[in-house]
Amino acid sequence: MLKVILVDDEIQIRKGLKWKVNWEEEGYDIVGEASNGKEALQVVEEEKPDLVLTDVRMPVMDGIQLVKTLSAEYPDIKVIVLSGYADFEYVRSSLVEGVKDYLLKPVDPEELSTALRKSKHEIEAEKKRRIETDRMTQLIHHHAEEMREQYLLHLVKDEWAELNITGERLRQLKLDELAGEDAVVQFITVEIRSLEGEQVRELFLPFRMLCRELSYEHEGVLSFYDTSYPNMIHFLCHHHSGENQARLFVSELQRSVSTYLKLETVIGLGKEVRGLSQLKNGYISSLLSWSQSSAGAKSQLIDGTTNKQTIEFTEEAEWKLSNSMEQGDFGTFKKLLLASLAECDQQSMMSYSFVANRVLFMLGSMARKYDLYSDDMKKMIWNCQLSIWELTSRDRVKENLLEAARSITEKVSETRRSSNGTAIVENVRQYMDRHYANEISLTSLADQFHINSAYLSEMFKEQVGQNFSDYLVNLRMDKARSLLMDEQLKIIEIAHLVGYSNSGYFSTVFKKRFGQKPLDYRKSMIADRAGEAR
Repeated sequence: MLKVILVDDEIQIRKGLKWKVNWEEEGYDIVGEASNGKEALQVVEEEKPDLVLTDVRMPVMDGIQLVKTLSAEYPDIKVIVLSGYADFEYVRSSLVEGVKDYLLKPVDPEELSTALRKSKHEIEAEKKRRIETDRMTQLIHHHAEEMREQYLLHLVKDEWAELNITGERLRQLKLDELAGEDAVVQFITVEIRSLEGEQVRELFLPFRMLCRELSYEHEGVLSFYDTSYPNMIHFLCHHHSGENQARLFVSELQRSVSTYLKLETVIGLGKEVRGLSQLKNGYISSLLSWSQSSAGAKSQLIDGTTNKQTIEFTEEAEWKLSNSMEQGDFGTFKKLLLASLAECDQQSMMSYSFVANRVLFMLGSMARKYDLYSDDMKKMIWNCQLSIWELTSRDRVKENLLEAARSITEKVSETRRSSNGTAIVENVRQYMDRHYANEISLTSLADQFHINSAYLSEMFKEQVGQNFSDYLVNLRMDKARSLLMDEQLKIIEIAHLVGYSNSGYFSTVFKKRFGQKPLDYRKSMIADRAGEAR
């Protein structure tokens, strides 16, 4: 039922309006009355009606002033104006915004019914359009947030380009605080537990939403989800407002989860790390802290900051391992891995676990890059992860890592030896589909996939039907077109989200692709959407 209020300084007029039509049959519920515009505004504030029927001539505040105020403060409320014969033409010519009809007193029941039906149709159409617009806006905002989360996950688990390119992308995604090499960050890993396993599965989505909302409320805290670790959400805490920021956030998170979801939380607090190059180390630190938790559904906080040991695992060492796999040289990979783990044998169990985790992240990254993440591969990598966390046998960790690496190396070799380069080009294309917003060039892709750039260019055009640059532009433009549906996103923000640092250049490319500048395209979409709603 739509809500309506009646406004007239004569109570008999209001009573008469109630009897002239069957309001319930017309789809309305009379939720309030008022004798002047000032009283009407109070009722409007309390009841939030869909429709207001108001007389023109009233004391204190007349109908004309009421309509103007409603138009300014409550633009979604529709108005039907009632006026006497003497001022009917004046009223009709002076009121526009929000007024859906003008009825001459005394009101004819048929005319009133017709006006109510007309207003009802327009109100419901606008509500439907607003719901659809809100839904699309939520989807787009969710998409933008997902892009930020995915890039953060990319930074802590995958291979990535030079620091200056990564820093530019962080600024585009409004993650500027991470761009500097002096930035100090700390990771937090949070798992929910309950005596009833089904309850955890049912409440994970609300838990994820709660985590995201809390991160919004705390400056410098970002949440992200890693599908490799079920029932967990991870946070990156940027230390720019005091050393206790992470601890304060953790305390509030535990209280909120306990209060609203009635679940227990097991939290691993990682070591502080400095700069982009140390993000992987920081993330692994929080995971390893969490892995030291005791079994059972009780809240725990495991503080990994007390471990003062510095663990070295360079990007060069990681590159050598990944390169040997892509060259199909499992023997060299095995030699390098065993040498790295042998160094850790002389150190602590934490050191061993840390290096093993860095290798595991590299294996997962390689599997994703070559589209090898089948159910069997996920199970194999998960078994590696469990053996690292349990660490009951260092030999078992080595065996599991080598088994996963051998399988990935063989499949990568098959891909790279495929006839006409079909499989390798498909891997490159899928990589572009996932990372289109990042700084991507033919040269960087050729380097990443260890293939000659000229050969890749030739094979890509032959297999995909477009050259590399055209495919990337079209991909970005299609994503930009969908983002334009969110009116709250500025053009420069959309440009950044799809990988352009210069909004002017983005607009030029967009117009070349669709024949309109982004702003004009958005206006035409809004007009089309309004037409469909009518």
